[in-house]
Amino acid sequence: MQLESLKVFCDVARYRSFSQAALANSVSQSAASQAVSQIERRMKAQLIDRSTRPLQLTALGQVYYEGCKELLTRYLDLEAQILTGQARLATHVEVAAIYSVGLGDMGKYVEQFRTEQPGCHVHIEYLHPDRVIEKVLDGTVDFGLVSFPRPTRELDALPWRDEEMVLVCAPGHPLAQLRTIRPGLIEGQPYIAFDRDLRIRRQVDRFLRECEVNVEIVLEYDNIEQIKKAIEIDAGVALLPEPTLRREVRDGTLVAVPLAGGRFVRPLGIIQRRHHHLSAAARQFLELLRRPEPVESLHGDPAHFATDRGQFARRPKHGHRRRNGAASASK
Repeated sequence: MQLESLKVFCDVARYRSFSQAALANSVSQSAASQAVSQIERRMKAQLIDRSTRPLQLTALGQVYYEGCKELLTRYLDLEAQILTGQARLATHVEVAAIYSVGLGDMGKYVEQFRTEQPGCHVHIEYLHPDRVIEKVLDGTVDFGLVSFPRPTRELDALPWRDEEMVLVCAPGHPLAQLRTIRPGLIEGQPYIAFDRDLRIRRQVDRFLRECEVNVEIVLEYDNIEQIKKAIEIDAGVALLPEPTLRREVRDGTLVAVPLAGGRFVRPLGIIQRRHHHLSAAARQFLELLRRPEPVESLHGDPAHFATDRGQFARRPKHGHRRRNGAASASK
């Protein structure tokens, strides 16, 4: 059986589409369909369920896909090293990421990777957190980028970076005049929250509980972009990761006020299937993401930060609000 046919099958499984697989392999859709049909006849089993849209792998198809993908990855690595004499690979890296990782940040990583590995191509798909996990588990991406990552029996989780959480409000909001803010001053504010099924929502709720702060939740969204738009029209305030706000802060459409009295961060991590063999290109892109880099912050005081596994580290209790919202804030 030719490797080209196996690659067509793997691309059909990856894209859930004969047309996209045909495009990726520079063949006609009919040729892609015939290649998969020949494989199914050889295996004496249906591997692709063509009755659904998008296409789905059958149970046997999933097993076959996992094995073929592993074989192709190893072969392409070997072929590239033989042809070039070095680890510059003419292959693709597939990554799934939550929406808020940031097109700007990832764009810089992709451009740097292209410079270092000219033959490589990185495709990043931005999805809801649950879909990122699904993509990693079903093998359609090499790895995923999520917030508050947790290892499971099926997934490994590697730390990536921590993002400082800040209070976000419209420029005309009274809290926008503060240089820093203690959590107590958020008491009773109209608040734009994440949806309840998101882990970041549970972490924000926990932070407010720890600080004995109650807010009035007026809107809930499943992504940061919608939350920012609601804040821009002064519908409420929110706690959001500072790196996701830099464009709006620069343009003057939002104000980000650092928290005082403790540190609250959103940890980002890299998830991948346990015992999954990454291609050399995927390993190199993952290593590029994890290289140490200077951390930009609104605080400007590195000694102010604690770690607590990249989540929330409280300062002594007197650092939080006093009863009746009487905490101080520096201007």
